[in-house]
Amino acid sequence: MSGHSKWSTIKHKKAATDKKRGKIFTQLTKELTIAAREGGGGDPAFNTRLALAMDKAKANNMPKDNIERAVKRGTGELEGSELFELMYEAYAPNGVGLLVEVVTDNKNRAVADLRHALSKNGGNMAESGSVAWQFTRKGYIAVGGNVDQDELFMVAADAGADDIQFGETAEVYTELENFQAVREAIKGAGMMVEEASMVYEPNNAIELGESDALQVMRVIEIIEDLDDVQNVYSTLEISDEAIAAMEAA
Repeated sequence: MSGHSKWSTIKHKKAATDKKRGKIFTQLTKELTIAAREGGGGDPAFNTRLALAMDKAKANNMPKDNIERAVKRGTGELEGSELFELMYEAYAPNGVGLLVEVVTDNKNRAVADLRHALSKNGGNMAESGSVAWQFTRKGYIAVGGNVDQDELFMVAADAGADDIQFGETAEVYTELENFQAVREAIKGAGMMVEEASMVYEPNNAIELGESDALQVMRVIEIIEDLDDVQNVYSTLEISDEAIAAMEAA
């Protein structure tokens, strides 16, 4: 599995607690509101970002009323505090680059919380542009179930996929302009799309020993727990050994 898939697996297993589920619902609410505001209105048929956010909300059993309220705040039909979408660049220990996506109603609080979490755990904020160049924006689709590898390869490649990886989960990567077409083609072929999102993939991942990798993974987890943080992407190459140790912790 890729680093993105492995990290998602850890988060899903740890999301069983009420606290984690509350955090997930908060993230989804913000993403729905931002998607409706920035992506092109409240109709998912004409707003790809909103369609993805709604799919993710439904997959996490978010109540329909909550979804509708979040969308209406984005379209201005309901009042709500102004949300700012920000990207911060940082370094975790051992020189691992981080991109931190934030959605907040208080920019000062968001950056102060992030700076505190980093400095307390061996990381630091980075200058704008010093980390972002290490990543490429991609479409990411995880396909679950008993997948016919040849069929998935043909369907995804014909629709414009760049890369297809097979492991515990079949993973499809696309250029952004082909993302929606590939997603629809996979769904149209009757395959189960477990996740579809736009991610930042590292151009060259950094391999670390198990103890150093665990240190970085714990820092990422601390940052992800911050109220205003939506997603964290890293240049860390996550090994199976580090996964097992993190899950056992």
